[in-house]
Amino acid sequence: MGAEVGVAGVAVPPAAKRRRVVAAKPTAAASGGRRQRPARRPTGVQRLFQACRAVFQGPGTVPAPSEVDLLRAILDRMRPEDVGLSSDMAFFRARDVAQQNPAITHTTIYKSEKFSMVILFLPQNAVIPLHNHPGMTVFSKLLLGSMHIKSYDWADPDPAESGASSPDDQLRLAELVVDDDFTAPCDTSVLYPTAGGNMHRFRAIAPCAILDILGPPYSIEEDRDCTYYTDVPYSEHPVTGTELIGSEQEGRRLAWLKEVDMPRDLKMCPVRYGGPQVSER
Repeated sequence: MGAEVGVAGVAVPPAAKRRRVVAAKPTAAASGGRRQRPARRPTGVQRLFQACRAVFQGPGTVPAPSEVDLLRAILDRMRPEDVGLSSDMAFFRARDVAQQNPAITHTTIYKSEKFSMVILFLPQNAVIPLHNHPGMTVFSKLLLGSMHIKSYDWADPDPAESGASSPDDQLRLAELVVDDDFTAPCDTSVLYPTAGGNMHRFRAIAPCAILDILGPPYSIEEDRDCTYYTDVPYSEHPVTGTELIGSEQEGRRLAWLKEVDMPRDLKMCPVRYGGPQVSER
């Protein structure tokens, strides 16, 4: 069979011998580099870090309500695995109830002058005494275990004028905000410089891990040191006749707080963070 004649008289080979030419795909070498991989999704702790970096603006600032909602939503979804923890770890299976004041371990994921990301590990029966967070907004997420939280706010920002302090100024009136048990998983709690339970106490009912976001973090140089307190029931103090004792105080859960030195039996031990890292890029 002879060749067919195509357009403009160009000979075309017989159908049986025709070949289909397929354009070759460019190789990695031909494209001038390695084959591009799909971008990895940021880890849970990386998303949290990026949100904190956008929200916290440094000392003297408080996140806006919409920013608080953003961070709270991210923290509510955080799992122990997001920071390298698991309920199968020996620490969370331990049930040593004999020791009354076990050491508390803490690890820092990230810290800057604007905020810090810290995990607290409380063995069963461990207590972080009543203490404050001056000038800070603090987000606390219970990742594992269960604990009791008791927290207060000052009853009046200016106790000298309102009668919210004792005559010798050793006691100052505070209002109870939280006094309850919490078990993971549970919602994130938020405290502010003057509201939400700025002074609080943690007691571990079972071994627990708490993810704390502090904005800004403690700083002795910037007058944000930790102060410890002891609480005295309002009814047990003999102060009477103050302006705060009246109809406007009915129904309020009040107590007197007194500054104390850091308890000698409080043992806080830092350890290296071993979970997923955060990138500042």
